[in-house]
Amino acid sequence: MKKIYLTLLLFSFALRAIAPNNDSLVIIDSPVVEPFSKLIYAVGMVEGMGDTLAYNPQEKAIGYFQIRPIRLIDYNRRTGSHYAMKDMFSYEISEKIFLYYATQVGPYNFEKIAKNWNGSGAKTALYWKRIKLYLQ
Repeated sequence: MKKIYLTLLLFSFALRAIAPNNDSLVIIDSPVVEPFSKLIYAVGMVEGMGDTLAYNPQEKAIGYFQIRPIRLIDYNRRTGSHYAMKDMFSYEISEKIFLYYATQVGPYNFEKIAKNWNGSGAKTALYWKRIKLYLQ
């Protein structure tokens, strides 16, 4: 009798240990990580006041990021792309170009990214000060 009782007891525990038949799948959506989003906004405001149609005739710089011809030539050479200056009015294309150069530095050094984007020389310090105003 004890053997039967013990067998039934163990069997009942085993039944409870089995997971229920559940054929559903739960997918939890995680937020997108955009490490450059604040910098993108700041550069866009300093360069062209957030205007994707901005044009600087002195530098022939175009779009949200004010991409100059020499930058586009370098980008096309490095990536094998064939973008034209008129394509820089497209936010998506110009952002892609900005992010290409930003990722060469990495997402954790906004100052270096901004200064590299601006060029070289003493004016990059002033440019960085202007960028910082929009990073807050």
